[in-house]
Amino acid sequence: MFTGIIESVGSIVFIERDGGNIHFTVQSDISSSLKIDQSVAHNGVCLTVVEVNNNTHRVTAIDETLSKTNLGKYKVGDLLNLERCMRLDDRLDGHMVQGHVDQTAICTHAIAKEGSWEFTFEYDEQKG
Repeated sequence: MFTGIIESVGSIVFIERDGGNIHFTVQSDISSSLKIDQSVAHNGVCLTVVEVNNNTHRVTAIDETLSKTNLGKYKVGDLLNLERCMRLDDRLDGHMVQGHVDQTAICTHAIAKEGSWEFTFEYDEQKG
């Protein structure tokens, strides 16, 4: 679970395709404090840390994740909003966010509203 509050911004420094999966190596100021098997939201998508090396960490997006997100379009140098998972013994800023993608939606309308935006989305109600 996540709060939805961005903790750090990371930069993709290496991408490796492996069959239907993609491995991302990300450099950030929180990478060195991460642990293998820890969940980290990368632009809101929960990915598991598989390697930590100094100021970089590596995660893998499997085919299912790639089919439901835009992670497959990322390039070396792209920036990612990062957030470590919630701690149960800490203050909860923001709100509770699962971080797992159930399906994709299509933005059908966007309205500028005095410094903010209102978006309308369509999705397949049969998929939940």
